[in-house]
Amino acid sequence: MNVLILGGDGYLGWPTAMFLSNLGHNVAVIDNYLRRSLADELALPNLSTTLDLEERVSLWGKTTGYEIKAFVGDCCDFEFLSDVVNRFQPDTIVHYAEQPSAPYSMIDHSAASLTLQNNLNGTLNLIWAVNKYSPDCHIIKLGTMGEYGTPDIDIEEGWININHKGREDKFLYPRQGGSLYHTTKIQDTDLLWFYVRMWGLRVTDLMQGPVYGCFTDEIRMDERLNTFFSYDEIFGTVLNRFIVQAVCGYPLTIYGKGNQIRGYLNLIDTINCIKLAAENPAEKGELRIFNQFTETFSVNELADKVIEAARSIDLDVQKKSIQNPRNEKEEHYYNPAHTGLTSIGLLPKELTNDVIIEMLEYAIKHKENIIRDNIFKGIQWKR
Repeated sequence: MNVLILGGDGYLGWPTAMFLSNLGHNVAVIDNYLRRSLADELALPNLSTTLDLEERVSLWGKTTGYEIKAFVGDCCDFEFLSDVVNRFQPDTIVHYAEQPSAPYSMIDHSAASLTLQNNLNGTLNLIWAVNKYSPDCHIIKLGTMGEYGTPDIDIEEGWININHKGREDKFLYPRQGGSLYHTTKIQDTDLLWFYVRMWGLRVTDLMQGPVYGCFTDEIRMDERLNTFFSYDEIFGTVLNRFIVQAVCGYPLTIYGKGNQIRGYLNLIDTINCIKLAAENPAEKGELRIFNQFTETFSVNELADKVIEAARSIDLDVQKKSIQNPRNEKEEHYYNPAHTGLTSIGLLPKELTNDVIIEMLEYAIKHKENIIRDNIFKGIQWKR
């Protein structure tokens, strides 16, 4: 397939590009370095050095003999995005090109405005470019389990049947984002559903849980092919943050009671989910939704797993409950369905001691780069 990845420089985008290229697909990536720019502005460096996009694709070509085409530009620029879609003629587009951080979206008005404009305009431009230049293309959009919130009923896989006053219909499952970032993801889903109905697009929307991990088979070829490993409060996912905290002797930060439950998955599972969705595309006129996670844990359970693994390699790790900077339920019911991806072949990679130890060893290797003051900034959800 011709696969175009929007946001191909990112934590998920770059491993996805290498993985699909290594399978023999013709891969191109787009990125405008927004994620890097925001991290630079906030003085939040990655745990280890990450090459820029041109350097990455060059090294990938030298390592494997496969070419990944790189286009540096902004998906919010409709003419740029349309030109790439027209020239590349993708069979599949993987859309990661969004401001990816819930905490960032809550910093101030400027961050909120950037998140809203970047995420929604990029999605709108993608829809129009595909319809104009590649209408049979399959769009794979990265959503988030955070769209659903934490309702006091089971979370279905994207859709729910409603019986009301003797009549029945099928609707998108009710959504209630916990941050502005999550709210833009809800609006993405609504935009896609509208244009699927209007224009008969084919779309898979992946409701993904927080991702952890730093290695894939492709990264193991040469560590210079690595992806971002953020450990700060703004761009670091919770398990990745805990790993670095454990290595530098910083007590694991438990927000409030620590009983918040979410669905998690390994970076390796993320790229496999993309592969499976691409190989089994949605039908024309279909918005297909998969809940993309493999295991559920509370924050306390995650912390305890890190503590157990760390102590097995002689790291003394503590956890500490702090006042929750977020406006969220700390005690809640959580039972989301997630059978769609396993039904098309996903074989989940579990969070084992060995997985955590490998991540700890990676952090130890780069320990001198850790800036303790970056770990927690205390961005407040409430104003």
